Amino acid sequence: MELTQIRLLVSDFPAAYRFYRDVLGLKPQFEAESGPYAKLSPDTGHAAIALQDRAQMADVLERLGAEPEGCRALVVLRVDDLDAAHAELTSRGAEFTRGPGPMGDRIRVAYLEDPEGNLIELQEWLALREQAGDAPA
Repeated sequence: MELTQIRLLVSDFPAAYRFYRDVLGLKPQFEAESGPYAKLSPDTGHAAIALQDRAQMADVLERLGAEPEGCRALVVLRVDDLDAAHAELTSRGAEFTRGPGPMGDRIRVAYLEDPEGNLIELQEWLALREQAGDAPA
C-alpha cells in the first residue's frame, strides 16, 4: 500500500485552487482552476494535496452533498524558515489565525485557513536548525 495524496473535498473549487497555487505556492500537476480535480505539490518531497469538487463526489457518494461544519482537515507543511515563509505568504494575501510561535521546544508553528475552512499548519523543525549550527529562535 502506498499513500499517493491527501484529497480535500471543496465547495468553491476555483477559490481553493487559487489559494493552494497562488498563496501557498504549490505547483499544479496541470492547470485546472475550474476543477473538478487538481493535484498540487510543493517544490520538494513526494507528498501532494489534491482538491476534489464536493458536488461531483456527491454524485458518487450521496452523503457528501451536505456541507460539513468547522475545520475538517489539518494540512501540515514543513518550511525551513517559518518567519520568512510567514512574511512571504502574508505578502501573497494569506491571513494567519496565529503567527509564528513555539510549540514545545522542538518546533515553531503558524496557522492559517484555506477558503474551505481547512486548517494549515506551517512547521519549522528547530532540531534541524541546531544541527546546521544555528541557535533556535
